[in-house]
Amino acid sequence: VDELPEHGGDGAAAGGFRFHPRDDELICDYLAPKVTGKVGFSGRRPPMVDVDLNKVEPWDLPVTASVGGKEWYFYSLKDRKYATGQRTNRATVSGYWKATGKDRVVARRGALVGMRKTLVFYQGRAPKGRKTEWVMHEYRLEGAHEQASKVISCH
Repeated sequence: VDELPEHGGDGAAAGGFRFHPRDDELICDYLAPKVTGKVGFSGRRPPMVDVDLNKVEPWDLPVTASVGGKEWYFYSLKDRKYATGQRTNRATVSGYWKATGKDRVVARRGALVGMRKTLVFYQGRAPKGRKTEWVMHEYRLEGAHEQASKVISCH
């Protein structure tokens, strides 16, 4: 009998693994545990990695944050544009992420758990940036951990 190769020793996701969480799952099952320090993946590669959105261009995300497929999920720290302000810095070397539309409520069992913001990447600098096809959804906690969270999850 031929020996089968050992599976999972390299920290990669398990074969057949598909990561397509609902909005409430991203917030409650991934973002909240990350913020509270209770996240763990038993030696396997976690489905979400940390990414500095100010240093990574959207076209580099497939290499940086891929778990397979054409969507990428990752954590990022919110960077303030000004030390004393509330505005978030979403600029990269090549461009910037611009919020579009209203923030969407994310609920679980009828209770507000977070918000989802849609962003589009523009190459260049505002106000003359050129809109691209890159779209990102940013998730943030609301409620009990809202103030403690400078971490966001994105896809």
